Amino acid sequence: QVQLVESGGGLVQAGGSLRLSCVASGSTFSIKVMGWYRQAPGKQRELVATVGSGGSTNYADSVKGRFTISRDNAKNTVYLQMNSLKPEDTAVYYCNSRLPTSPKGSWGQGTQVTVSS
Repeated sequence: QVQLVESGGGLVQAGGSLRLSCVASGSTFSIKVMGWYRQAPGKQRELVATVGSGGSTNYADSVKGRFTISRDNAKNTVYLQMNSLKPEDTAVYYCNSRLPTSPKGSWGQGTQVTVSS
């Protein structure tokens, strides 16, 4: 099973930036769809962004133009660059790795992002 380790979370003021990283174990990283999801207190986990094996990206409307997802297959790492952060971006951010044909996949332990107003 793939192990995912996230890092880069923290406390930032509104308007600030953070970059999250997620390192995956295993040798099949390059074929996986990698994604970032988030869960705020009292809310369901929601999609933030995904990046496919070929580099195609998908974003939630709420983060378009502010967040950028990218991947480095040589380092088995996926990134989430978050700019112009808002208090409503406060959540635990989770990394996900799945095969293109699978709806589920593996999850990391999560990293807390807190944006103060």
